[in-house]
Amino acid sequence: MKLKGKVALVTGGTEGIGFATAGLFLEEGAKVVISGRSAEKGAKAVAELEKLGDVLFVEGDVSKADDASGMVESTVTRFGGIDIVFNNAGIYIEKTAEDMSEEEWDRLIDINLKGTFLVSKYAVPHLRVRGGGAIVNNSSDAGLVGNRSCPAYCASKGGVTVMTKAMALDYAKDNIRVNCVNPGVVDTPMVAREVRLSSDPSRCMIQMDMDHPLGRIGRPEEIAKAVLFLASNESSFVTGTALSVDGGLTAQ
Repeated sequence: MKLKGKVALVTGGTEGIGFATAGLFLEEGAKVVISGRSAEKGAKAVAELEKLGDVLFVEGDVSKADDASGMVESTVTRFGGIDIVFNNAGIYIEKTAEDMSEEEWDRLIDINLKGTFLVSKYAVPHLRVRGGGAIVNNSSDAGLVGNRSCPAYCASKGGVTVMTKAMALDYAKDNIRVNCVNPGVVDTPMVAREVRLSSDPSRCMIQMDMDHPLGRIGRPEEIAKAVLFLASNESSFVTGTALSVDGGLTAQ
């Protein structure tokens, strides 16, 4: 019960890493709000997660200020405050700079980077009222090194990584710790969609496994455990860090 008595907001919590993290938070004693853009996925996720504890779904798009604010306010209204934010919502578009449209660039940056900023912006005052808390941002190995055919994604996640460090400095005085996890490739619906869209899905999957020194891609629950560490008091002296959870991918 590492999060007993805590209230957490998990954006993009209806599937993948967000869903796994929400479940682990509930198991560890937290009350949890998950957000997402699909009411259908939200209802399905809540039906599973409510078996583990007190959970609420809020529909919204993190790239829209009113929606981001609403997620935070709904959390505070339902549970009386907020202690933990996991900025997990994100999208991936695999295109080179010359092939990507301006609209695609804006959409990716808005969700991945601006969305992380907006939710944090509205959550910080409530975390301060509680005497501190933890913000964990979901970055990527692409937030530490360049990857092929996804400059916009790299730009967004690089921004998340360095924004994490800047915010950690700004809010240390308020006892608000800000860290990020930097996963490698993880077995999520988002990755599954990219594999299906590839010219040779079987070869694509084999290559993804081979790219990681541990010989496989990650599992959502493995990332969730790293997020739990950064969100809990077990990391009470950790702020401003980018924690690689990537099977050795960026050690090469």
